[in-house]
Amino acid sequence: MTATVKKRKKLWKADEVVHPFRVIVHKEISDQVNSWRFIILLFIIGLTCFGSMYTALTNIGSAVQANDQEGNFLFLKLYTISDGTLPSFFVFISFLGPLLGISLGFDTVNSEQTKGTLSRLMSQPIHRDYLINAKFVSALTVISVLFFALGFLFMGLGIIITGLPPTPEEFWRVVFFILVSILYVAFWLNLAILFSVIFRQPATSALACIAVWLFLTVFYNLIVNLIAKAIAPSAMASTHQVFRYQEIIMTLMKILPGELYSDATTTILMPSVRSLGPLTMEQIVGAVPGPLPLGQSLLLVWPQLTGLIAATVFCFVLSYVTFMRREIRSR
Repeated sequence: MTATVKKRKKLWKADEVVHPFRVIVHKEISDQVNSWRFIILLFIIGLTCFGSMYTALTNIGSAVQANDQEGNFLFLKLYTISDGTLPSFFVFISFLGPLLGISLGFDTVNSEQTKGTLSRLMSQPIHRDYLINAKFVSALTVISVLFFALGFLFMGLGIIITGLPPTPEEFWRVVFFILVSILYVAFWLNLAILFSVIFRQPATSALACIAVWLFLTVFYNLIVNLIAKAIAPSAMASTHQVFRYQEIIMTLMKILPGELYSDATTTILMPSVRSLGPLTMEQIVGAVPGPLPLGQSLLLVWPQLTGLIAATVFCFVLSYVTFMRREIRSR
């Protein structure tokens, strides 16, 4: 009997071998968390978080006194309210989120090759796809933990200072807001990993990521404004022509990941938002004003969420295929 127990213990210990993928993920998480780059970004994001919280708490009194459609969702105003001096919390996330994703992904692969560790790592008895998958999973884990910590810290401080506990629907709206934010940053993370696989120098991949971010943030809006000015209907245009013009402009703007994220988070955090596009008089007549339930808000932003998921998966597939076909030579 004793021999059988000892044999089972030996078999149990033999099965306790750590998977190589898990080892790489733990190593990457440790490297990212202990890097000065992450510490600086954490300080900046935390500082902006507390700044937006101070702005929201100083203006929450006017929100409580206002008799609008969101009177039953006062806790959500902590994430959206602003007095103009500092942006709200979700606006800060939309601006700093791409920088966080780019900073965690622009040198994930090419830095290993520059240091000469990539060929030595690939010479070990592990699958090649473990490396690219572990790079993405580790960075996404760090982003998820950071966003959930900031979101719940924001919620906890709001409860302590205001004494307003969130309702179950408000709590789940905040959770979905955090998940959408993680998905938005994951797109920029995969884009940075893609450039890290394509370019051999980390500086080149970082400049390429920043160039794409600047183009989508600044220059694309200028191009859309020029197109809107060129195809603007005349003063004598019919209602159908004006409606068609608005649809074209909104379709062009929905290509932007930032616009998709802004529409999704605005709808989730503001239940009074009932439409994300132009409405005709036939659609307005008979509509009952009031906040949407959480399920209807998620259905309203499902196209935006699908677009973000598709862009994220597309960038990851490109980086995965490019890395798997890449020749890795010893240096």
